[in-house]
Amino acid sequence: MIIFLFIALLLALIVIIFLLSVLHSVHKKLALIKDALGDIKTGNLNRRILADTNDMTKQICFDINEIATNSQSRLIHQKKSEQAYKRLMTSLSHDVKTPLASLVGYLEAVENKIVTGEEKDEYISVAYDKANHLKHFVEYLFEWVKLDSGEQIFHFELFDLNELSRSIIADWIPVLENNHFEYEFEIPETEYLIRIDTNAYTRVLNNLFSNIITHSDGSKMSLRISENSQRAEIIVSDNGKGISDDDLPHIFERMYQCDHSRSARGNGLGLEIAKKLISVHKGTITARSTPGVETVFTIILPASL
Repeated sequence: MIIFLFIALLLALIVIIFLLSVLHSVHKKLALIKDALGDIKTGNLNRRILADTNDMTKQICFDINEIATNSQSRLIHQKKSEQAYKRLMTSLSHDVKTPLASLVGYLEAVENKIVTGEEKDEYISVAYDKANHLKHFVEYLFEWVKLDSGEQIFHFELFDLNELSRSIIADWIPVLENNHFEYEFEIPETEYLIRIDTNAYTRVLNNLFSNIITHSDGSKMSLRISENSQRAEIIVSDNGKGISDDDLPHIFERMYQCDHSRSARGNGLGLEIAKKLISVHKGTITARSTPGVETVFTIILPASL
């Protein structure tokens, strides 16, 4: 009987020692967690808490580490956004101030009668072109701001993609001919109904056509559409100077302008706007180019959103 009592007391003592050990370990880990939380609270988002597989507080540690990681990612994204907007404002300042100063200079020359006759008419014509450039830039900018902030409202309706494309192209034929461009359009005669925002799709094609005329230095362009039950493929190409391998990965980025290919007079917003508008339709737009041979933009639109 005394032996059994001794064994029971011994087992109880072992249990108490084990519990005290566990309690001490948990107390140390809680102190470590408190210290880590203090670090994280003061802005040290690199702080992490190590936890063993059998650690009773491992889930708490994992959750704290996840919170710190997510907060760090958001902070990095925020800093990148701030830097991007600073670069944007710098670019905007240059893109607006330079042509505006030039415009004012031409108009002042006319107003002060520094130029007369044919030279005056030429100055007025140049001023008109620069004013139009500023107008188009502001339009692009406002559209980009609405898209970037998520304030753009889209109206998706069932339309015949082929007929809509022909309607858009019809407005561009005189422009292409005036700029001495040969053109080729291959659009199926059959009806292809798709849910689409017509204004957005029109803007995408307009941006691509404008890009070709303004920057490609080419003489021929084409648009081809092919379709099946899953998707429509719209291919727009030109035979201009092309885009270099270094520039190609960046052409859809905000305010990006290629130094040696297509952007001497661009604003760096048209292609990014096109990509955002296609993304809204759950589609994709990609580009490939062989400098001096051709540049090809491929748009994929799903048959159903």
